[in-house]
Amino acid sequence: MKDLVLLHGALGASGQFDTLADTLRARFRVHQIDFEGHGAVAPRGRPFRIQHFVANVVELLDRLALEQAVFFGYSMGGYVALCLGLEHPDRVDRVTTLGTKFRWDPAHAAREVARLDPSNIQSKVPSFAATLEARHVRAGGWQGVLAGTAELLGHLGDHPLLTDSTLPGIAAPVRVVVGDRDNTVSVEESSAVARSLASGSLTVLPDTPHPIEQVDVGVLAPLLTEFFD
Repeated sequence: MKDLVLLHGALGASGQFDTLADTLRARFRVHQIDFEGHGAVAPRGRPFRIQHFVANVVELLDRLALEQAVFFGYSMGGYVALCLGLEHPDRVDRVTTLGTKFRWDPAHAAREVARLDPSNIQSKVPSFAATLEARHVRAGGWQGVLAGTAELLGHLGDHPLLTDSTLPGIAAPVRVVVGDRDNTVSVEESSAVARSLASGSLTVLPDTPHPIEQVDVGVLAPLLTEFFD
């Protein structure tokens, strides 16, 4: 039985995977993780960075005495998983990403950062603000997560880690999954990234938007099982 690590997205937390994890436990030893400053894990007094989240994953593997695992990364979690594959290829067996935005530049980062104003979220989408507040209460508050994520995206726009020159260096097989109604990343971008990888493939989920809560677990779980097994 393989070890499977589930990696959440920006503004997310491990609890979003509870239903998926329960479905997959018959075939995998499933491990969930909150990146530092998210969910139930307090900030460490340093900026949010993809490299720090990669280090969080390595710490988890070391703590569990796992030499290697398979990884499912949703949105930002997929970016972290591929960066893990670049920095620590011996720890990565296979990766599936879902709804991951791979191509970052200053203009796109600025557009995403503009959506992370807590006052606007609270006034325009109060239910989402309440969800974030409950999700991150043990991490120091949702406003801090928004601020940290905004700073992370700005830095990533200026210093992208996954590029045309680095993607081919990921040796592990990668399945890039995207919903055909995803408004965060396009099918075209996902397809181009899959082609850039040394061992990449593309799966498009029909009638599927970006939020993980709106992805059909009955479709996703068999897809992961088939690829990882």
